[in-house]
Order: sequence, then C-alpha cells, then structure tokens
Amino acid sequence: MFEEELVQYWKTIIETMPDGLMVVDTQGVIVMMNSTMEQLMDYSKKELVGHSCEILGCNICREEKSEGLDKHCALFREKNIRRAKCTLHKKDGTLLHVIKNASVLKDRNGDIIGGVETLTDLSEVVNKEKVISNLRRELDSKNSFHGIIGSSPIIHQVFDLVSSAARSDAPVIIYGESGTGKELVAEAVHKLGPRCRGPFIKVNCAALNESLLESELFGHVKGAFTGAGHTRIGRFEAANHGDIFLDEIGDIPLSVQVKLLRVLQENEIERVGDHVSVSIDARIISATNKDLGKLMEDGQFREDLYYRIGVIPIYLPPLRERREDIPLLISSFISRVRLKTEKSVFGMSNEAFELLNNYEWPGNVRELINAIEYAFVLCHGEEILPEHLPRQLSGKTHRLTTVRKTVLRKDDADEQRRVLLEALKSARGNKSEASRILGISRVSLYKRLRKYSIQVNKEIGTDFES
Repeated sequence: MFEEELVQYWKTIIETMPDGLMVVDTQGVIVMMNSTMEQLMDYSKKELVGHSCEILGCNICREEKSEGLDKHCALFREKNIRRAKCTLHKKDGTLLHVIKNASVLKDRNGDIIGGVETLTDLSEVVNKEKVISNLRRELDSKNSFHGIIGSSPIIHQVFDLVSSAARSDAPVIIYGESGTGKELVAEAVHKLGPRCRGPFIKVNCAALNESLLESELFGHVKGAFTGAGHTRIGRFEAANHGDIFLDEIGDIPLSVQVKLLRVLQENEIERVGDHVSVSIDARIISATNKDLGKLMEDGQFREDLYYRIGVIPIYLPPLRERREDIPLLISSFISRVRLKTEKSVFGMSNEAFELLNNYEWPGNVRELINAIEYAFVLCHGEEILPEHLPRQLSGKTHRLTTVRKTVLRKDDADEQRRVLLEALKSARGNKSEASRILGISRVSLYKRLRKYSIQVNKEIGTDFES
C-alpha cells in the first residue's frame, strides 16, 4: 500500500512541476512526458509518446549528428547535461528557447536504460534580451551620443564640448531647462572621462532639506542627530576616485554651499557630528535649470562657489531651438515605446507630426517622450493621429505659443491682465489648464489673479473652475 501511495505522490509531483519533463529510451524514443511539456511544445502526449525525440529538433542533437557521432543525443555520451541552453521546435515550427538538464537512467545492474530531461522555458528572458539589444543598437546609432539623440549643428556642438570636457578633470556645470537631458550629459562626461572605471554617484539637491542634504553629501557619525543610530559615509566618500553629479545645484542652501566650497578647495570633507577630516578624490559635475548669476545678485548663491563649480560650462539648448531634431526624436521614441509595449505602432500622420513640430515644448525632450507614451495608450492602429496626442498639443498650438511668449515679454499691467484672461478663456476657466498654457505653476497663476484682481467666475462667466 505504501509503495502505491509513493508512486502516486511522484506522479503528482511530476505533473505539477513548472518545468517540462521527458523520459526517453536508449534509442531516443519518448516513453513519458508531463503536462508542462505538452504546454511548452504545443503537442499532446499522444502526438509525442512513442515517437523519436528528433521530432522536437533540439539543436544540440543536430550538432551531434552533423559531427557523425553514433549516438543521437549527447546525453548518452556525457551521461549528464547541466544547464545547457538549447532550442526546440514547437508544433507550429516556432523556436522555443530552454535550459536543459538531463541525466541517464540506469537499472539495478548499472546498465543504461534511458534518459530523463527537464526543460526550463527561457522565452521571457530571450524576449527581454532582444529588447535590450535593440535599444543598445538604437543608442549606438550614428544619430545618438551616449543616449542623447540629435543631428542638428547645435546639438553636435554640445557633443564635441562634452567629449572635450570629459578628458579634463576640472569641475563641469551643465545648464539647461528641465527635460533637456542634463543627467544624460553628466553620464556621458563620466563614461568618456578618465574616471569611467570609478563610481558615478548622483544627488538630487532639490529633493532634500538642508539637514538631510548635508548628511547625504558628507555622511554622519553615530549620535550626530536624532535617528543617527550608526555611522554612515556620504555621497562624496562613495564617489571617491569617480564622479559625483549634483543635480539642481542652484537649490543648495548657503550653509551647505560653504562646506561644498571646502571640498573643492581642499579635497576633504567632515562627516556631520565629527571633527576628523576625510580626504576624497571626486570630480564634481553639477547641473541647474536656474540662472546662477541672478541667484548671486540676490545673495542666494556664493560667488566663490560659482566660479569653482563652473570651470567648464555646458549649455543644453531647449527643444524649440533644435526643431530639426524633432523628426529624429519622434522616430526614435516611437521605436523605443513600441519595443517596450509590443504594440504595432510604426509612425504618425502628417497632421499629428505638424502639431508636434509646431509646439513650443516647455517640458523639452522629456515632454516629447511623455507625449509619445500617451499616444501609444490611445492608439489602436499602426499610426498615431492628432486625437491620440495630449490635449495641449491639439489645435490651439500656435495661439497658445503666442500667449506664453506675451506673458514672458510684456511688462504692462493691462497687457498682463488681458493675457491672463485670454488664457483662462482658452482653458474655459480651468486654472490648471490656464497655468499650463501660460507656462507657469498654479501657485504663480493664483498670485497673478490676486495681483490683477481677477475673479474667474465673474470675468469668464463659467463654472469650469478647478
């Protein structure tokens, strides 16, 4: 009775295991297989049991036969196969990538009576490798520079400057609006420079308050402040013999600027709560979307730090100043999102392209990527149409562009008020939409509404407020 139960347990294990399992005799005839094997190969047991395993077209077996070996399977020569990558042919002829583990079966006398194989499906892994490979080819194309896509003269000047800056060990600062690709440029400087084998440490200075930023940059000792339960090294120590990227450096408070200046002058730091200096060797790459000159005038940025970090300045142009790159960027992003989503979207209509080409792109390349990803969600055909694009790109592009430029350039109070009202009317009273049209935050919009005594319901006569 016990033996019968044990046999039943083994049958249950074999039928529920996630890997395909197959047993063959010494001639390679399939004598048993589990349900997972059926699902992997799309064959039923009746179609395979009793037939030679050659029907599965294993590439390892084909190589054995092509070399003239007397056994059809390497298993009977090697006795064991461990983690061998191979391909099989499914019933419909498509290839199945698997990892094969196999072993011979022997009787009580030690004679080989067959073999058992388990097959692990690698389809998802192979598909991901293809996506990664395609993306690598795309990034390595002639119109790409370390992930930065463009062929316009102005962007090629940036590429040349990045290559030159990378060979130096002097601090680099990258200026550019949000979404222009400052982090990609910083990574390119690191990869092309002599410190490429060292660490590349990133710090978003705008995301941390003063106390947290100081601890992140310079580390702290145990007990330095409430919650400091152990000593921790900072980002500068972690970047030793490499590069540290200080993103949004214009947001660093003055107290931290003083300590940062010491790092640049003396190449050493002090952890928070400690008085022992630690030598460091890290090149600083910084970036900002702010006017540091204006911040200096306002007393918010130290002049001596400004000249220390800005030895090699790199200016990234906004997308509206390199419009000739827009077709290339659109094509690249469509290919990239298609690979990621596996949707059969291969291009866009001329009307949709004109909307993208004439838009001002306040969010720059990042906004363009978001627009393409948004379009992929709505598009169910092979071509992106105008109705698939985000609302801010549809139809009102030229008018909205004029509105934004007017707000930025006019100082007259009456004109400012007129422009605010025009934006609110275009947005049907929706304040979020109006702030986007004007290229300002909602907070700035509210301040201007108060400044010019504009009451939306009375002025616009609509209930579409938000």
